[in-house]
Amino acid sequence: MEKEKHYGLFTAVSMIVGICIGSGIFFKADDILGATGGNVVLGILVFCIGAFSIIFGSITLTELASRTEKTGGVVAYYEEFISPKAASAFGWFQLFIYFPTIVAIVSWVSGIYTCMLFGIPNTLETQVLIGTLYLCFFFLLNYFSLKSGGYFQNIATIMKLIPLIGIAIVGIFWREPAPVVPAELAVPITNVGWGWLAALAPMAFSYDGWIIATSITHEVKNPKRTMPLALTIGPLLVLAIYLAYFTGLVSIVGPEYILAMGDATTTTVGTALLGPRGGSIILSFVLVAILGVVNGVTLGILRLPQALAEKNMLPNSDAIKKIDAKSQLSPASAKFAFAVSIFWMAAHYFTQKSGILAGGDISEIAIVFSYLCYVVLYLKVIRMKNEGTITNPFLGWIAPVFGIMGSAIILVGGIISNPTYVPIFIVICLLVCLIGYKYYEKKIAA
Repeated sequence: MEKEKHYGLFTAVSMIVGICIGSGIFFKADDILGATGGNVVLGILVFCIGAFSIIFGSITLTELASRTEKTGGVVAYYEEFISPKAASAFGWFQLFIYFPTIVAIVSWVSGIYTCMLFGIPNTLETQVLIGTLYLCFFFLLNYFSLKSGGYFQNIATIMKLIPLIGIAIVGIFWREPAPVVPAELAVPITNVGWGWLAALAPMAFSYDGWIIATSITHEVKNPKRTMPLALTIGPLLVLAIYLAYFTGLVSIVGPEYILAMGDATTTTVGTALLGPRGGSIILSFVLVAILGVVNGVTLGILRLPQALAEKNMLPNSDAIKKIDAKSQLSPASAKFAFAVSIFWMAAHYFTQKSGILAGGDISEIAIVFSYLCYVVLYLKVIRMKNEGTITNPFLGWIAPVFGIMGSAIILVGGIISNPTYVPIFIVICLLVCLIGYKYYEKKIAA
């Protein structure tokens, strides 16, 4: 029975915008500006490159999504168009690295903003402790109450746009002088040369999540027309909101202040706009927005072991795919996902404490690697054009070639951001994929 197609262009665009605009823009804007040496024009260029990578990459994957009835997003595309073994490899990467590193980082960032909001000592240990408590809470919330998790997600989606659009609008008319930068925190604006490419790693985090939108292609009316339009309009809207917020932030406090104060810049902007309590008001909106991302990613990772187990891609799959009638979820899947997330929270603490990632974090590397994985699918689309399965030259050649270029640019930026440890972590990602590949190969042979 064919699945009912009930989504239109507006819904598809809304989904892309809602997924992409998450926590990243709030705590990565200063990282992007720092990597460009305080050069605002280069910062704007970085955001444009991000939109470029998404538009052509997502349009390319739509060609695969519209040709399969399987659900599961990219794992399904690998299974259908590459091989089940390749799908297992990518699924292991998503389960053991991609999703848990993102949920760990966003939970940690929630801890940072909680410390700022309530005046708690902002030490790494406190941030990680509070972040871990948030992580535990949202795992429990989404396991025991599906509706509560959904309600919170809707509230957070609305609230995260308020500070972004508000700061963007105020920035247009702002004429007050920039706040004074404390002398002991001053960071000079410098010419970083090609080092600005390092900003592509935090930029990738800010845009991440767009890939999930392709999973609804088979439920969209007239997908061959609707999805390419949605996947062009959506990223452009995200780009417009990001640029408006970024330039508004710079207009209100100046690039020097952002470089000096980092994530705390949000408090200053709130105070400047709304008075003494304005900082707390803005921080409250930002915190709820970031917690919405924690909730959303938790909702996804809870189900991932179960989804892979249903394809027999994990050890002990029979136990993992058993559903509890009351929660409508797999208890084993939830425990599995939680354990992996806690492991990466501990790994994140170690990398931040030791400083080996030079200001970056573990999730940026996972996101960079995911773009490498998409290249395999882009190449498949080119092959389908050469075989005549795809007839449109733009969709079969131009879009995937530009998508590959976007992935290559992000990879280069990731390596430049930390030439020592990023390649090592990429090798770790490859090893996890290899283990997933070999596991499924052995399972089939048995």
